[in-house]
Amino acid sequence: MGYVRIVNETSPEARGGAAPGRIVLLTTSHRVAPGLLSWPAWQALRTADAVLCADGAHPQLPYLREAGITVAEASPTAQELVDACAGGRTVVVVATGEGEPALTDGLARLASSGRIAMPELELLPASYDLPGARLLDLVQVMDRIRAECPWSSRQTHEGLAKYGIEEAYELVEAIEAGDRAELREELGDVLLQVVFHSRIAEEDPDAPFSVDDVAGGIVAKLVHRHPHVFGDEQAETPEDVKEHWLRTKAEEKRRESVTDGVPLGQPGLALAAKLASRTRTAGLDVPLPQGDGIGYELLALAARAEAAGTDPEAALRAAARAYRDAIRAAEGLPA
Repeated sequence: MGYVRIVNETSPEARGGAAPGRIVLLTTSHRVAPGLLSWPAWQALRTADAVLCADGAHPQLPYLREAGITVAEASPTAQELVDACAGGRTVVVVATGEGEPALTDGLARLASSGRIAMPELELLPASYDLPGARLLDLVQVMDRIRAECPWSSRQTHEGLAKYGIEEAYELVEAIEAGDRAELREELGDVLLQVVFHSRIAEEDPDAPFSVDDVAGGIVAKLVHRHPHVFGDEQAETPEDVKEHWLRTKAEEKRRESVTDGVPLGQPGLALAAKLASRTRTAGLDVPLPQGDGIGYELLALAARAEAAGTDPEAALRAAARAYRDAIRAAEGLPA
């Protein structure tokens, strides 16, 4: 990507004359390793008459100096920076993490005053965040909270387990409600549980692992279970994909029964539907157990719903919400 160029309408360049110098504000992302700059950024740095940085501890400075670029530690005012560009000089300012708001505001005031001929102003992003880069911020924030927060520093996997369940339910509710803002927030809360547990796991004396181990594990699993994407196998339909997934999963887990790995602690309707799904997918002909009582009736309903492609848990929640609305209406309250 290029730079953003700003030309003052009252400058000599706007009137057809020569611009008195050039100011380049160089911005970088702290989520990208220092020294990994774009080619336009390196060109601007190597051809500049002066390179300035207000932060002597800026992570880019050792790499710039190693590349032979002289960087002066300075924090000029807007007027001083304009004066430094006199005679057509180019000055590059390596922006700090705050982005130099005082300097840019001062330059904007000078440009709008119309009293002086402004240098050409350029905003040059030297590095850009990759997709997912903000996850690094979350990991860093979690590290600090774990170390400094009296509550977070005492949490355990066991103590946080209930919150994982609650957040998952709240995510499902946001999905079913169709609330996009709520969905984004609840996805963040679920992500927090993953990062929090991973941070706690780093402290285990016997079997520690980190969020990188967690991410690496799921990446390896996804690649292995998608041979039609990362390998030579073919999958033309969703059913083909599911067959690949189940086969590779069975090879990984070495399970004896199709019921292995089905958590018995999940809600009853979901458990019944999962068992029915596993049985049907495996091609097993296992009649539903017969018995008296509502439990067997619910089991049959759950199996029937699963066979029809309906999630019985979601269907029951929808009916329950309709019941709740009817109750509130009877009470004279809005739904």
